[in-house]
Amino acid sequence: MKPHPRPEEARRPASDIRVFASSCTLHGLGHIFGPGGLTPRRGLWAAAVLLSLATFLYQVAERVRYYGEFHHETALDEHESHRLTFPAITLCNINPLRRSRLTPNDLHWAGPALLGVEPAEHAAFLRALGRSPAPPGFMPSPTFDMARLYARAGHSLEDMLLDCRYRGWPCGPENFTVIFTRMGQCYTFNSGADGAELLTTPKGGMGNGLEIMLDVQQDEYLPVWRDMEETPFEVGVRVQIHSQEEPPTIDQLGFGAAPGYQTFVSCQQQRLSFLPPPWGDCSSASVDPDFEPEPSGPLGAPSPSPGPHPPYSLMGCRLACETRYVARKCGCRMMHMPGGAPVCSPQQYKDCANPALDAMLRKDACTCPNPCASTRYAKELSMVRIPSRAAARYLARKHNRSEAYISENVLVLDIFFEALNYETVEQKKAYEVSELLGDIGGQMGLFIGASLLTILEILDYLCELQEGLGSHRTPGPHLSLGPRPSTPPCAVAKTLSASHRTCYLVTRL
Repeated sequence: MKPHPRPEEARRPASDIRVFASSCTLHGLGHIFGPGGLTPRRGLWAAAVLLSLATFLYQVAERVRYYGEFHHETALDEHESHRLTFPAITLCNINPLRRSRLTPNDLHWAGPALLGVEPAEHAAFLRALGRSPAPPGFMPSPTFDMARLYARAGHSLEDMLLDCRYRGWPCGPENFTVIFTRMGQCYTFNSGADGAELLTTPKGGMGNGLEIMLDVQQDEYLPVWRDMEETPFEVGVRVQIHSQEEPPTIDQLGFGAAPGYQTFVSCQQQRLSFLPPPWGDCSSASVDPDFEPEPSGPLGAPSPSPGPHPPYSLMGCRLACETRYVARKCGCRMMHMPGGAPVCSPQQYKDCANPALDAMLRKDACTCPNPCASTRYAKELSMVRIPSRAAARYLARKHNRSEAYISENVLVLDIFFEALNYETVEQKKAYEVSELLGDIGGQMGLFIGASLLTILEILDYLCELQEGLGSHRTPGPHLSLGPRPSTPPCAVAKTLSASHRTCYLVTRL
């Protein structure tokens, strides 16, 4: 309990530093500005208060600097779910074009660029395909469309798909969506395109996902005429498991499934969440490969789109970046690329588009930030041989093929969730504003024994002091420079102001 002030102290106004120090909640201030003269004890208290104040300010500056670095931490957790959305499944036959669908006109336009077949070798190549050479007087078409070539000569899902079941229910080609990739014409199951409802599954394990039987049609594979960079030597299909918001990059991220095997793919959904600047570098703005307000570096990330477009994804950003680069270099786009630029001709593919894109991928020049929210799927693969000796004859009879054909061309793909749970990988702010204020308040209480109300007390005292100084500078009608009569202090105050604080300051004059 503070001692009762003496009568002369009680008459002092609140703007007096000694009166303020005796009532202020800032620890130590009353010991410095107490009554009496300067003593060693008062000096020690002043040194202790100044040292504590300096330590407090240093700690505050350190906490503010740490907050300004915008640190983040990553939290990994696992959650259970009663139902999960089944991923999109994209598959492509490794062979891009069927030999039975190629025409002399296709060889004229696409032979040198895509197959490495020169004009003088067209007749020999057609004989290798089991086709007759071009008739005399053959005239190629004035124009050629690469997308139409792959749509017409690519492997048809109606011919490849022997059996399809999702959670035990039959499915068919109508449940797949045609999509063009760098590997040609491909097909996506559960794409959600055109507003189609996404499929879900309430259980994990085999029998609760997609099971398909495919015929890779090896007899339709093109002969290897010349060793080129994109000449396929393998047989089978490429498969990619991805979210519906992300375009497939199956030539880079797809895994292979070979004929003569049943491939089991166990998946686990992972939901990733990243922070935007300044804590992270994620982005949620969709991009448009055709929107470019001003030319920038050819390898820069695409600009945000002004109109409605698909949600932002890392693969979508890279695809838009590649599209812009190829369009700027070659004046056209590859058939799997989005945008409104014209599709490259086969010669442009050979001379410009393929070399430019390969060089860009080797340099990994596209700088695309991570999406703020994305979904990916971890996979575990295993496989067994098919068909067994007991099943070979049955499958041959069922599909009207020989047993050797079944062994060399048929594969089974079984994709399912391992369990009905998912992982979350989430970036969180390591230091929030509330934590900064809490640290500052703790340091303030530890070193100077103050709080937010103490700051308000100091501000209130400074306002009172400023008011008193203003009254001191204003000449009053009853003041003179001569000797002051022995008038009680309050009598002078009544001529100037009703405030007792102003009374004190004027009287001290």
